[in-house]
Amino acid sequence: MQAPSRLIILSLVTVLLCQCGGPIGGGTMGGPTTAERKAKIASEPTGDFFYGRRYYVKKTRFWGYLRKPRQPWSRAKLVIFREDKKKTPDRLPESGAQGQRYGFDQNYEYKIQGYYTGNSAYDPNSNQILPEFMLTGYEVVDRNPGWLFKESDRYDPLRITLYP
Repeated sequence: MQAPSRLIILSLVTVLLCQCGGPIGGGTMGGPTTAERKAKIASEPTGDFFYGRRYYVKKTRFWGYLRKPRQPWSRAKLVIFREDKKKTPDRLPESGAQGQRYGFDQNYEYKIQGYYTGNSAYDPNSNQILPEFMLTGYEVVDRNPGWLFKESDRYDPLRITLYP
């Protein structure tokens, strides 16, 4: 192989490898402006429940982020659900038709009932020790709420990219 051909192939491989590490889809998660999000949170009803945002990353076992009403998402905690009393909304097989498998509800916002058990649980695939939350109920609030922590949030289903 001649030097110019090698250089072209090496350049193409480099470009492809750089693309693999980036977010899938390349775009932001969309949604409201920061001011609109703050106003919405400030006017939320309060009560004995949490707001939850499903965060699905392949092979992980955490459920997503939980926060108390009227608290910003920056105060949310990534949790593992304990399902003794209620199964998670997406308790489905990991393979199956689109919309009918584990993780179908990525980024859905829920009103979550339950309580922190005081225990921690280990998620080996993300190598994190996270708070355990006993799920007792849920209802969908929004199927497309947009970004979670900041307007520039990018979602990648293969790695953790969303942090408070």
